Amino acid sequence: MNKNLLKLIRPKQWLKNVFVLLPMFFGGSLLDPDDIRNSLVMFFGFSFIASSIYCFNDIIDVEADRKHPVKCKRPIASGAVSVRQAWLLMAILFIMALAVLVLFTDFSIAINAGFILLVYYVLNLLYCKWLKQHAIVDVCVIAFGFVLRVLAGGISTDITLSKWLVLMTFLLTLFLSFAKRRDDVLRMNETGEPPRKNTIRYNLTFINQAITITASVTLVCYIMYTVSPEVVNRFNSDLLYLTSVFVLLGLLRYIQITVVDKKSGDPTKMMLQDRFTQAVVFCWALTFLVLIYIIK
Repeated sequence: MNKNLLKLIRPKQWLKNVFVLLPMFFGGSLLDPDDIRNSLVMFFGFSFIASSIYCFNDIIDVEADRKHPVKCKRPIASGAVSVRQAWLLMAILFIMALAVLVLFTDFSIAINAGFILLVYYVLNLLYCKWLKQHAIVDVCVIAFGFVLRVLAGGISTDITLSKWLVLMTFLLTLFLSFAKRRDDVLRMNETGEPPRKNTIRYNLTFINQAITITASVTLVCYIMYTVSPEVVNRFNSDLLYLTSVFVLLGLLRYIQITVVDKKSGDPTKMMLQDRFTQAVVFCWALTFLVLIYIIK
């Protein structure tokens, strides 16, 4: 594939779709072949549909991107990929997202998963065209998109999701979205030009408070999840609360990157580059795995 087309679909952003795998991880079915297969099918379905949306976003934002110091290098804004090519690629990726659903082991699962993909697709088309222009609504839509990923993961594996898991997903991604908006506010303060139309409805005081609130509630929600009777009974372990230490460290590290280093503009890039965050996530996952699969 042409490197500019590859850049347009942003495969590095597929990392966000690991949220589809969370129900399988938290549901204790990591060793179930059918759940593994269905989760991977859902992962690629979301990856293709997300890349289709990226094409649409860059098409309608092309003029604004050309004026942006960083986004002007995007394939469409730079002229490396034509708008016509982008429309075609968008359609192909959308078809691929739906076509991959035939790999599900159950037809009813494919239907339900397809419905969630369509809801996600329509919601994000509206986001790109209109909803992202409204402060607070924009970050809530992004967070709800991740909730849809988790719901899709639960549907594809037939795992009943804990209400705490759904709530944690929304809160965590809301926290990350506010941190990303902080980067936009900093750029606006430096240049005098808002990167987005809704950036003028944010300022550092509001963003900092929003980050603090969402991080705090996320941590409390996670602790409540680990000590909830349903989770303790499901995994036959009352030690899951120990993993809260890694969640706290992860949140503090991201706040440090956001406030001190001022590098919260791309959460995916940070996850791929920051060794401390990677170590915390690894230790959290390893501890959780040991507690639910080895120590009974």
